[in-house]
Amino acid sequence: MLGRRFLDSFGTMCGIVGYVGPRQAGPILMEGLKCLEYRGYDSTGLSVLTPDQGMVTRKRPGKLRELERVVNGRMPGGTCGIAHTRWATHGPPTEANAHPHVSSAGDIALVHNGIIENAAVHRPRLEELGFEFRSETDTEVLVHLVDLAFRETDLLEDAVAAALSQIEGTYGIAVASARDPGKLVVGRHGSPILLGIGRRGEYLVASDAAAIVTHTKQVVRLRDGDSAVLGPNGYRTFDPAGRVVRRHIQVVTWDAQAAGKGGYDHYMQKEILEQPSSLREVMRGRLLEEEGSSKLGGISVPDDDLVALDRIVVTACGTSWHAALLGASMLEDFARVPTVAEYASEFRYRNPVLSPRTLVIGISQSGETADTIAALQEAKRRGCPTMGIVNTVGSSIAALTDFGIYLHAGPEIGVASTKSFTSQVVAQALFTLYLARRRSMSILQGRELVHALSRLPVLLAETLKVDGQVREIARRYRDSPNFLYLGRGYQFPVALEGALKLKEVSYIHAEGYPAAEMKHGPIALVDEDMPVVVLAPQDPVYKKTLANIQEVKARRGRVIAVSTAQDDEIHELADEVMIVPRTMPALMPVLAVVPLQLLAYHIAVMRGCDVDQPRNLAKSVTVE
Repeated sequence: MLGRRFLDSFGTMCGIVGYVGPRQAGPILMEGLKCLEYRGYDSTGLSVLTPDQGMVTRKRPGKLRELERVVNGRMPGGTCGIAHTRWATHGPPTEANAHPHVSSAGDIALVHNGIIENAAVHRPRLEELGFEFRSETDTEVLVHLVDLAFRETDLLEDAVAAALSQIEGTYGIAVASARDPGKLVVGRHGSPILLGIGRRGEYLVASDAAAIVTHTKQVVRLRDGDSAVLGPNGYRTFDPAGRVVRRHIQVVTWDAQAAGKGGYDHYMQKEILEQPSSLREVMRGRLLEEEGSSKLGGISVPDDDLVALDRIVVTACGTSWHAALLGASMLEDFARVPTVAEYASEFRYRNPVLSPRTLVIGISQSGETADTIAALQEAKRRGCPTMGIVNTVGSSIAALTDFGIYLHAGPEIGVASTKSFTSQVVAQALFTLYLARRRSMSILQGRELVHALSRLPVLLAETLKVDGQVREIARRYRDSPNFLYLGRGYQFPVALEGALKLKEVSYIHAEGYPAAEMKHGPIALVDEDMPVVVLAPQDPVYKKTLANIQEVKARRGRVIAVSTAQDDEIHELADEVMIVPRTMPALMPVLAVVPLQLLAYHIAVMRGCDVDQPRNLAKSVTVE
């Protein structure tokens, strides 16, 4: 039904780095791990093939600094190696469970992102064959399968291929061995792996371009099922059938500076303040003022097919799901198509009503979110057209969906999404405009929406001026144990997102709720110790929202309001009022969320929390 125009991204929960070339591998691997710290992890490790000691492996639980202490002054010397940051799935974060995992003789090292679903089947058989397991992980099964396969071959790539043919699950792997020295073998199935093509015969491997962009901007993104061999004589890529195939070399369009802090204290702070720029990028070349429409190059779909849609499902997880809620409202309001937002993690496990005229849209910053991928796969299995909205080029969702939109927001390093959320909302507004103008929206309505969208970067820059005021509010409320966030209509998803940000980075319990539903339960929690954050722009339900504030004040609650209003009424009711510029109601969330992002950030900093790497969280959840 629908054409395919969505190409190849990077990003995963754990992190992989590999190097083979003329230089010492150890420092390059450590540098790459440092660039991957933002993704969330609980242990680190590296293996380097040395000329005199064979494969030398060092790993530690905890942050990268623990591994640095181990290798400080004693870095293994060698020109081929692999490294990893782990986020625990099978077994707690211990030295034994950390990657790389090695063979019984210590001459094969392997790092792995993903889950081996049939590990429990292989483990007893391997133990019977005499293989000793030292960890609780599923990954160790894979390294022993490679070891077993080496009994039938002298080539590392053949041993890895034989091992992978026996497993079920997802993987992004890199393997090195003293039995076939000087080469790396990598593979991808459901978890991203890219190759870095360096100068002077050096090659790098990574799960994220951030780990290697200081050394090369030329990358080859493996497709699902691909594998590759890298060594002194070059590299070869193989398709799922094992045939040699050429994959296109792409150029990373951002540099290491874009992925750095740029003088800011934290990535989260930098990315909040980058939002005027990221909004310009998502709209660059896409607004058609005269036509009152949008131009989306990733959507090569006949107009008749779009007009024929009778339902849309937007599916996502976490912050992206909050953006999906807003997109669903916009699509219904402007394009007049029945639309629902679904948790991807729930969507795939029930029996949703779908048809070939149901468009399923998946939203993910990384494009690698496992639950969202699975939801899209289920939609495709049922014959639905699929669309992706992702930030990174070449991700699994980009490759899976029929068409889509890239955000072009640049690298987002902070685990708590900020600029990707506002970009996702605007990307959905662009698609809404595109679809609505092909259905029932007039050119005058289209021009009004185009004008409002074009003004957003300027208005967001104006909104950021509340930063100083928000910092003082954070100082007054940083010790509060609970927060309640309220919003109506388009502001309800903003309340959810504001509460999520506070939970993620400050570890304070917070709950987002529809303001009208407060009286159906949460009002029981309101007292003088409960700050209530209320989204109260001057929209069609402004008076209703003021009534909710009065209900809170009647119970001695402390109100922090975000509003466009300059009248006395809200200033008399609320304890704190953060004023943001006005825009049309459907786009107000892009501005209203900014003070909430800043509030979460400042409270977390004042509480001494690790803002960029909150405990137990990862940037991209590539496991179910």
